[in-house]
Amino acid sequence: MSAASIGVFGIAILFVLLALRIPVAFAMFAVGFFGIVALDSAKSAMSLLASESFTLASSPELVVIPVFILMGNVASVTGMSRKLYDAAYAIIGQVRGGLASATVIGCGGFAALSGSSVASALTMGRVALGEMDRFGYDARLSTGVVAAGGTLGILIPPSTGFVIYAILTEQSIGRLFLAGVLPGLLLLALFVLMVTLICAVRPALGPAGPRTSLGQKLSAIGGALPIIGIILLTIGGIYGGFFSPVEAAAVGAGIVILIGFVTGALSLRQFWEASRDAIVTSATVMLILIAAHLINPFLALSHIPTTVGHAIDALGLGVTGTLVLILAIYLVLGCFLEGFAMLVLTLPIFFPIVTALGVDPIWFGVLVVLTLEMGLISPPVGINVFIVKSVAPKVPLGDIFIGVLPFWVMMVVCVAILIAFPQIALFLPNTMFN
Repeated sequence: MSAASIGVFGIAILFVLLALRIPVAFAMFAVGFFGIVALDSAKSAMSLLASESFTLASSPELVVIPVFILMGNVASVTGMSRKLYDAAYAIIGQVRGGLASATVIGCGGFAALSGSSVASALTMGRVALGEMDRFGYDARLSTGVVAAGGTLGILIPPSTGFVIYAILTEQSIGRLFLAGVLPGLLLLALFVLMVTLICAVRPALGPAGPRTSLGQKLSAIGGALPIIGIILLTIGGIYGGFFSPVEAAAVGAGIVILIGFVTGALSLRQFWEASRDAIVTSATVMLILIAAHLINPFLALSHIPTTVGHAIDALGLGVTGTLVLILAIYLVLGCFLEGFAMLVLTLPIFFPIVTALGVDPIWFGVLVVLTLEMGLISPPVGINVFIVKSVAPKVPLGDIFIGVLPFWVMMVVCVAILIAFPQIALFLPNTMFN
């Protein structure tokens, strides 16, 4: 059997394992390890397993993952995330669709703390769905806006997706974080615009909430100021060159924990549970990364990346056409695969192609992560949709998928804008380093 045949067979086995719900890391471990054994030797496979595990486990850049996750967990259990929602609700809740728009803004704010789309959807679902139901919001709109708004967690920094991309492609985490800021705000604005359009056409779907006085508005904004200040400090610190991403994570987490203990909103038990969840999530990410460093050599030995690269190059699509084709492949894969698995499997194939075409790797990273976001609300997997379903069990799953469709369209619009105007993503990282 040729190397290419073994490679194709290994990828097929990987998809079968994933379809059988074998954890992503374990499936990639098995395929990568035994694939290297078949194409090289057992000694090489064992050597790679030992060396890559140690190298990744001792990588200081990965500290950013557990620390930012811890910050988001503490912000959630102390109610800081609700204060973001309350502030947005006090300002715009009295207009049609205001509660839904406030939910999007709250998702964006919480995304800047947690870096997790699932955590954003779960937290804001618990906070906002009950309020929207109380004021008579259509279930499709309310659940759809929470599921879609939660996707901001993987684009607005800190983003676990950007960290994974940076490790796999050897890019700067700081530059990627900054590159995600303006596209994240653009997507947030497009979501709010869609809510406004929906409620303008069909006002009954998103009735106006009660008016709030100036005093109530100021009180709600005051309650959210600490968490807004932390967001500005961490992202602004990276942009200003005062902090590395790891240092920004440590500063942000430290302040959030300090505020929680000083105000009495954080108990030792809550802190322990938040820390344990951060460790478990980080361990999962680490296993996936270690498995990636086994499957990547297997793919290289099988020559599949080179073969695919030659095939795409032979199509003669040009830079934009090739980029659109790759993103379309990501879009299709997102309907069936988990985001981290897609990054690990596809970047060894696609990244050399786009860099050979002269595509900026930071810009490409933003486009890829944004496309991965779309997979979070695409059927049949759509993990954010299932998260919202767990919070709103009475809403049919089909209704939630219908509810996210307008926001999925806005994500396509956002991708198109970023392809047409790459400086939206590159402005902040380029000004920081120039």
